[in-house]
This record gives sequence, C-alpha cells and structure tokens, in this order.
Amino acid sequence: MKTNSTVMKIAQTALFAALCYVIFTYLQIKIPMPGGDATSIHLGNAFCVLAALLLGGWYGGLAGAIGMGIADVMDPIYITGAPKTFILKLCIGLITGLVAHKIAKINESTDKKYIFKWSLLASVAGLAFNVIADPIVGYFYKQYILGQPQQMAEVLAKWSAAATFVNAILSTIVVVIIYNALRPALAKSGMLEVGKTKEA
Repeated sequence: MKTNSTVMKIAQTALFAALCYVIFTYLQIKIPMPGGDATSIHLGNAFCVLAALLLGGWYGGLAGAIGMGIADVMDPIYITGAPKTFILKLCIGLITGLVAHKIAKINESTDKKYIFKWSLLASVAGLAFNVIADPIVGYFYKQYILGQPQQMAEVLAKWSAAATFVNAILSTIVVVIIYNALRPALAKSGMLEVGKTKEA
C-alpha cells in the first residue's frame, strides 16, 4: 500500500513538474535586460507551491526544481541560471511544506477557515523566501560564478527583485484559490489523505 502511495506521489510530482515547465515556458512575460539577460513575470512558482501543499514539501520542491530547471535549460537566455533555479525552487517547496504540514498539519484538519489561513501563510512563507533569496543569490551567482561585472549584477538583481515580488503576489492569490477549491474534491476522491500526517 505504501509502495502504491509513493508511486502515485512520484507520478503527481511529474505532473506538477510538467505544469511548472509549461506555465513558465509558454505563459511568461519576458523582460529583456542588459547584456542579453532577462527576467520575467510568470506563475511557474504557483504550481511549485501548490504541489507542496498537496503532496508535501519535498515533492513540491522537486516538481518546481525539475520543471523550471528544465525550462531554464531549454531557454538560451536562462540556461546559465538553471542550477540557481533548481536550488531556489526546491527551497520554496520545502519551506511551504514545512509551514503547511509540519507546523500547521493542514491535512489533519477539516476546518475550512483554518485550512484557508494556513494555506495562505504557507504560500506566503515559501514565496517570501523567494522574493528575498532570488535577487541575493542571483547577484552573487552572476557576479562570482558567471563573472558578470558588479554594476550589471546589481541592475539585474534589482529588476529580479521587482519581478519576483510581482510573481509572488500573483502566485499566492492563484495558489490559495486553486488549493482551497480543489481540496474538498481531492479529499472526497481519496487522492488527498485528509486526517493523516504528511511529510514536509
């Protein structure tokens, strides 16, 4: 039974990875930057967070890391940032899962207000981490790993911070709406283990 559950989670993780890839690749608004770089407005992170709420932090983080990591590798502009993307998306999932499943234990509750509150707080925690970490990690990554000039790395970090903030707000709204709408149906179908502890 446990094996079947693990296989199901792996399959669902693959599905969310594909969603992260498609949403980021085809539904982004790319903003060109100096030096041939770019940042973008997108909802790829939303499906990383949603996966973490539904499947747990590790699975959600892997879905975002794999999906958007592959998206970076397939894009000539973003390919050099793929390692950074993989690590940051994994962390988004882990933080969201920690808050939702280890601290709040939302899968053990049937209180709609409690679930709404903690799905919102978990989403904010994961995406707020990204708002802070993405430009900081990006700055050091571009300057010390990719060898970009300090001034250019600073400009890119500032634009990245602004875009990441917008992405976080949009993603939080989308995640909370979708999660709270899907949860009752998934619980009823047995695809969501309500009443059982779920790993971060």
